[in-house]
Amino acid sequence: MLIENEFEVAAPVDAVWKHMQDVPRIAPCMPGAELLDVNGDTYKGRVTTKMGPVKLQFLGTARIVQRDESAKRIVMEASGSEEKGKGQATMKVTSTMAPSGSGTRVKVAQDINLSGAAAQFGRGMVQDVTSVLMRSFAKCIADDIGRASRGEAAVQREAVPVKGFSIAMQAWTTALKRFFGRLFGGRG
Repeated sequence: MLIENEFEVAAPVDAVWKHMQDVPRIAPCMPGAELLDVNGDTYKGRVTTKMGPVKLQFLGTARIVQRDESAKRIVMEASGSEEKGKGQATMKVTSTMAPSGSGTRVKVAQDINLSGAAAQFGRGMVQDVTSVLMRSFAKCIADDIGRASRGEAAVQREAVPVKGFSIAMQAWTTALKRFFGRLFGGRG
């Protein structure tokens, strides 16, 4: 399934381009992500999500497979397996940056394939949860770029599992807004 999100960062496109390539610095911005090993453009890590009593923990590898500086585009491929289950996940993430006013608009397209327990959630729920996670990631990236531009070190973040209840509530709110927007002819 293809899920697209976008966000804006109050920094010039060249600064955002450089920052988005520093995977060890930005990985902690993704809720539930933990970077375990770096070998060039290959990254090993763990992603943990907790939905009520169910804890999904994926161990996997991500690789930057394409960088196009002139188009400000980065393509990453990732795959992983549930550590305590039979679930599998593969994802191709394409991030594109473009100037937007005095800042930068970042578009992220995620082509996701899931199997196992994670695949039981419908496309709408996966899309809504991804949107919530992307908003959190975008806020963290914006804060981190500000720190980097001031010469400050990245904030040390723990890989805390994504909490299912708060994410589910935010995703549910997003789904309701989309539903009522469609019902009354507005934007979803």
